[in-house]
Amino acid sequence: MCGIIGYIGKSSPIDVLIEGLKNLEYRGYDSAGIAVKNKEEVQKVKSVGKIANLEEKINNTKLIDSNLGIAHTRWATHGSPTEINAHPHTVGNVTIVHNGIIENAEELRKKLEKENIKFNSETDTEVIAVLINKYYKDNELEAIKKALKELKGSYALGILFSGSDKLYTTRKDSPLIVGIGKNENFIASDIAAIINYTNKYILLEEGEIGEITKDKVVIYKDNKIIKKDILETDISADAKDKCGYDHYMLKEIMEEPIVLEKTFKPYLKDLSLLPNLTQYEEIHIVACGSAMYAGLIGSSLLEEFANIRVYVEVASEYRYKNIVYNKKTLVILISQSGETADTIAAMRMAKDAGIDTLAIVNVKTSTIARESDKQVFIEAGPEIAVATTKAYILQAGILSLLAYKTAKDKNLIKEDIIKEVKKLPRLLKEVLDRREEYLEIAKSIYKKDNIFFIGRKIDYSICMEGSLKLKEVSYIHSEAYQAGELKHGTISLINDGYPVFAIITDDKVKDKTISNVEEVISRGADVIIISNEKIANYKKQVIVPKINSFMQPLLVVPTLQLIAYEVAKLRNCDIDKPKNLAKSVTVE
Repeated sequence: MCGIIGYIGKSSPIDVLIEGLKNLEYRGYDSAGIAVKNKEEVQKVKSVGKIANLEEKINNTKLIDSNLGIAHTRWATHGSPTEINAHPHTVGNVTIVHNGIIENAEELRKKLEKENIKFNSETDTEVIAVLINKYYKDNELEAIKKALKELKGSYALGILFSGSDKLYTTRKDSPLIVGIGKNENFIASDIAAIINYTNKYILLEEGEIGEITKDKVVIYKDNKIIKKDILETDISADAKDKCGYDHYMLKEIMEEPIVLEKTFKPYLKDLSLLPNLTQYEEIHIVACGSAMYAGLIGSSLLEEFANIRVYVEVASEYRYKNIVYNKKTLVILISQSGETADTIAAMRMAKDAGIDTLAIVNVKTSTIARESDKQVFIEAGPEIAVATTKAYILQAGILSLLAYKTAKDKNLIKEDIIKEVKKLPRLLKEVLDRREEYLEIAKSIYKKDNIFFIGRKIDYSICMEGSLKLKEVSYIHSEAYQAGELKHGTISLINDGYPVFAIITDDKVKDKTISNVEEVISRGADVIIISNEKIANYKKQVIVPKINSFMQPLLVVPTLQLIAYEVAKLRNCDIDKPKNLAKSVTVE
């Protein structure tokens, strides 16, 4: 959520800052701005809307000569998306950009207003700038430290001082790195922002303050200079390219067979590389959004085949519940970025209670990856589109493998699925190569205002993700329901021509789901069946290859992803950056 980039070097910062902001667009934003500085002054340019609007303003502005600057994409929290509320903010000698939320901002604002301090914006960020400026005499580090002591909440900061030619940075509960270049250095909320300039970086930990010049990076903690390792990312600069696809979302869907094979490869050779879950009597799967829906897939399989009680919880609710833990409980955290604020808080709550934690995560240097007890890493690579596709498939895939391994370890099943799973990438590619079929379905529904997804057991879990994907990228109102629940009120919404997707892959409840399909057809629904075998007497059907129960969802969900994509394209939506959404939700 939001994006930060800062530059200090020998060159003008403008191109670096704008390119960095563009590379961070996927994080979600509604305004953007830059600040550049020389010895005499700080100059800001801000705009509402897309970065293209900011670029146009910059091109029409005579900018000062500079080799130091910060920039920001804002996703509005405190205050509406206006130029006044856009970052950077300047108060006196201090100019800052900020990701995160200051929870006691209103309390601090009232206190500062009693000191006759006036505020220009509605933002919590301006409160930080006021505090730093208040404490700034001639020592930048002391001013930052004193201000931070008064803040409650999360922050990643880029800070300029009018009396200094250095760039300062610090963080708490929001990601930030320091990029290391040659005669130039950077700060960024994501390595993607600076990958065209360097693949080397320092991971800034909570409570550390970075003091940066073009030739040197000094990191302070508790008033002492500390030594930090310089890390290297294996992400290549061309990983951000669309590779000829119209959208990142489509590119990332089509990458699913490749990343699935890469992620599964070590475990198909040796399942013992996956964590042993047999000692646990209870599992809590905690996540947000699509990651939580992947958790529902895992829950269904772990309960049915491994005989473990599993609860799937939305992280934003779980962290505020009074959880009575069984000591033989495992908490599984799922997050693509590893920086999801609510999931981090849930993890820390479990750890404080002495409960084991296992992370399924894509970013190996993320907070969740570093702080969890055990980790299983997915190999999704960069995922630029806001709506997750390939990361979801890998999260669900790892949970499916964990369920299979646990059932085998407990001698609850004899079935050996490994040989069949090795064929999964090829089968998945066959599913993805049928885009014309999905386009025809999209053409039949893209003008509709409401759509249902229905299924039972694990098929209902698939429905949840299919419905979310459609509403995320096409803005069509969509709901997923347990097929048997429709008659308890919701079927009253069915009208002539109302699209209903029915997911039918579980043989145990196939006939029951078909009965529910007949109920909605009799009330005028236009039913599209997605199944692993042809069902007689229905016109609209998508048939995916049949595979074992553990891996079947991985061949169904991609069809729903592509249908959602084609619908959004027909509706001329901003597919990679849906309105109001952010990729990495680093605030509550």
